[in-house]
Amino acid sequence: KKEEIMTESWDPIAAVEPPAVEVKLFGRWNPDDVQVGDISLQDYICVKEKGAVFLPHTGGRYAMKRFRKAQCPIVERLVNSLMMHGRNNGKKMVAVRIVKHSFEIIHLLTGENPLQVLVDAVANGGPREDSTRIGRAGTVRRQAVDVSPLRRVNQATWLLCTGAREAAFRNIKSIAECLADELINAAKVSTRTQYIFIISFFLRDHLTLMQSRRRMN
Repeated sequence: KKEEIMTESWDPIAAVEPPAVEVKLFGRWNPDDVQVGDISLQDYICVKEKGAVFLPHTGGRYAMKRFRKAQCPIVERLVNSLMMHGRNNGKKMVAVRIVKHSFEIIHLLTGENPLQVLVDAVANGGPREDSTRIGRAGTVRRQAVDVSPLRRVNQATWLLCTGAREAAFRNIKSIAECLADELINAAKVSTRTQYIFIISFFLRDHLTLMQSRRRMN
């Protein structure tokens, strides 16, 4: 009889179910309200569900398989892109601290969720069209091509971090302030960003290709 009373009062679901914990980046920024405006990038900008993390330092093996890096949180991809140019390699906690300070500055300047600003900046920062080299019979010509969504995200993070790094070089402003300015201006599609000059340098051949085609037509 004692065993029957114990089994009736025991609720395995209530005992196993953990309390609901709200995952916030750096303990402050909630990813549930973030919206990816570009429908083509929703599968490649990981910010909700599996992409919701307390700290952008998951230690995942995202380079082991093709396209797996699309599952990496977008904030961690920004942190990884900051660790470039030899002397910065492997200093991930330094890069995490820079991103954390940048998010604080973004919130002070705009009053918005910095995660939303980052998603908008990545969506606006990647080029939609590019040119590739095609060789026929010993002659090489440039062919206009569309850019895949994953490459758009890759190039956007690289351009934003490169622009912030160049803007902070020999400048009184810190790298966190420059990164915050880059993200805010890219989210607003402003021409005051440093990465605009980098894009114009790399897409100069593509623009000359389009102009020559118009003249031929």
